[in-house]
Amino acid sequence: MATEENNTASDLADLKTVVGDAAAADALAESGETEAAAPTAPLREQELDAQGRAYATGRRKDATARVWIKPGTGKVTVNGKDQEVYFARPTLRLVINQPFTISDREGQYDVVATVSGGGLSGQAGAVKHGISQALSKFEPALRSTIKSAGFLTRDSRVVERKKYGRAKARRSFQFSKR
Repeated sequence: MATEENNTASDLADLKTVVGDAAAADALAESGETEAAAPTAPLREQELDAQGRAYATGRRKDATARVWIKPGTGKVTVNGKDQEVYFARPTLRLVINQPFTISDREGQYDVVATVSGGGLSGQAGAVKHGISQALSKFEPALRSTIKSAGFLTRDSRVVERKKYGRAKARRSFQFSKR
């Protein structure tokens, strides 16, 4: 108690350090452990297949991508074609490489993806989602970085269905007075 009275806090940051240190010291004293024995293991394990690859499925709109990543030179293959051939627009290639850019792993992994359904934009988003999931399985330490960028969340926006009595999903037929 005497040591707690000697510690003074001038702002909230100081209060957090004073209270946190006291609580940690009490917990260590009760368990009889030293500070060196703190757990440093990651919460998740690395998930690899027999070939040493990480697999994940990515989805966006109506597109579904099956993605495998393994250590390599940064080659991205989509449906048997190079990414420059399959995704001709530079913006789509930029979308695909975002997970590697955010985690500073550009040119370190080879990606093999098979994509089906949807259009090119949805397919690029699906590959990005799959790469993000597979990267977090290959290197669990990167999960917080990728998750904070929002790449692990599936974008659930899809096209609204057409309703009967309507021209499209919400647009009505042209009104004619006569």
